[in-house]
Amino acid sequence: MKKIIVVGGGCAGMMSAIKAAEHGASVILFEKMPRVGRKLGITGKGRCNLTNTADTEEIIKNLPGNGKFLYSALKNFSSADTVNFFESLGVATKIERGGRIFPVSDDAIEVIDALLKKMTVLGVEVKTNSPVTEIIAKDKKIVGVLVDGKIIKADAVILATGGASYPATGSTGDGFKFAKRLGHTVTEILPALVPLEVEENIKSLQGLSLKNVSVKLLADGKKVSELFGEMLFTHFGVSGPIILTLSRQAAKFLSEGKFVELEINLKPALTPEQLDARILRDFDKFKRKAIKNGLTELLPAKIIPIILDRAYLDEDKKVDEITQAERRRLIEILRGLPFTITKTRPIEEAIVTSGGISVKEINPKTMESKIVSGLFIVGEVADVDGFTGGFNLQAAWSMGNAAGIYAAS
Repeated sequence: MKKIIVVGGGCAGMMSAIKAAEHGASVILFEKMPRVGRKLGITGKGRCNLTNTADTEEIIKNLPGNGKFLYSALKNFSSADTVNFFESLGVATKIERGGRIFPVSDDAIEVIDALLKKMTVLGVEVKTNSPVTEIIAKDKKIVGVLVDGKIIKADAVILATGGASYPATGSTGDGFKFAKRLGHTVTEILPALVPLEVEENIKSLQGLSLKNVSVKLLADGKKVSELFGEMLFTHFGVSGPIILTLSRQAAKFLSEGKFVELEINLKPALTPEQLDARILRDFDKFKRKAIKNGLTELLPAKIIPIILDRAYLDEDKKVDEITQAERRRLIEILRGLPFTITKTRPIEEAIVTSGGISVKEINPKTMESKIVSGLFIVGEVADVDGFTGGFNLQAAWSMGNAAGIYAAS
């Protein structure tokens, strides 16, 4: 019977342990935190966005961090396989907007408990409060791991320590250090799916959520991406679904020293001419009022002072005194409200980590290291990351499935 050690009790680690045990291996899972699945417990705001209904090609498109590397793993364990797997564990699922799949219970703890129960049934030995301090290899072949100063021998080790985001859940970058010492390349570690800080003072906008807006990302004045959807203003800058999706590129350009900006189109459904006609209708309705009171039907009250300031308009100027040139300026700002991005929030606040162990050094079919025989690499510790919507978890389930099966076989 093959002896396999899994280092890390997150989603990829638990899936690896289950699949290895199902294929006849003796499995020990070491987790340094008091319980497994800490990060899984906070995914989807505690509801656990298990996967997405998207097909393999679409999932790959939503994994900008080396999604193509996962083609084989996703083909062998698709989102449909993920749903079937959890249904077999007694976790009923449902589909929501954007193809997101959640447990019917909306409870991530149910998912963790189901995985724990399955590991128990299969005889996986789960050791919590047990940090692995080293992965040991000899002549480029796995020997085992070091725990509490003792060497625990194994035929294979599955490295599933996570990235460097949300360190309180146990993802503190340990796996990157282990991999480097074993001769692996670790690409630049950056935050992905992370809020962005802006140069401008927007504390007055804190808590304002905007729906159906279009946000353009620019680097050194050139448009690099544009997304439509929902965003949120915070005391430090911007967040929300489309901002988190754009943040991966923003982090990369900031690390390269580029000047990064966002432009928010508050009325993307209207052409400039349609927007002008709408403003003229409102101006006719409120012609004797100050302009700050003449935009209340067009915009949320909180953002009106910012818009007028950026358009160089006196907020107390009467609506019927606004010139055509001033109206043009107003339209320009409504269709492209600019903000300068100074930095991302700290990597500790990122949902996932961009960067990690180079996928060029990992077999895409088996997840085995090409450098150290018997070492398998899964989850966020590898240089794989994606957008929100269940794509990162699907990557973890697929990688864990492949590693568990091949480590045991």
